[in-house]
Amino acid sequence: MPKNEPQNIISAVADYGKRLFSFIRGRVNTDEDAEDILQDVWYQLSNQPEANAIEQVGSWLYRVARNKITDRYRKQKDQLLEDLSFEDEDGEISFREILLAETYSPEEESLKKLFWDQLFSALEELPENQRYVFIQNELEERTFQDIANETGENIKTLISRKGYAVKHLRNRLQHLYQEFINY
Repeated sequence: MPKNEPQNIISAVADYGKRLFSFIRGRVNTDEDAEDILQDVWYQLSNQPEANAIEQVGSWLYRVARNKITDRYRKQKDQLLEDLSFEDEDGEISFREILLAETYSPEEESLKKLFWDQLFSALEELPENQRYVFIQNELEERTFQDIANETGENIKTLISRKGYAVKHLRNRLQHLYQEFINY
């Protein structure tokens, strides 16, 4: 790095530091997130091979900051989905884990609410007997034997109905999952 580049970085920090921090802070949840992003921006500037060739330093800094903020939200969204959902040994999404997970942030709460809304919408599309078995087994945590005793239905019939319900719900919620991942 030529001798005048460290001076350019120091003057960029002095000229844009507070305003850039305020810009970032207005778009993230915490001061810590804003500080991390700002540090990433300064790091990227210091690693620019031709930092002194940047004509509009302010514009460049704000563009990098916007990109870093966007990257952080994408990463958080992916992590939230991974935290709330998983596939069991059979490769099936565990709906109960998604829907009944404790939430600690507004993003998690919003995601959970959207899943609940989509689940109930998709459940309404199912035949009543499939919907009932799914709700009783997955959400109420009742065994197939309990449901069979109550309804007088064969356990294999109940398992089959739940299987159809899960396939339908997986198809419906998979679209939502992909929408979040690709955002």
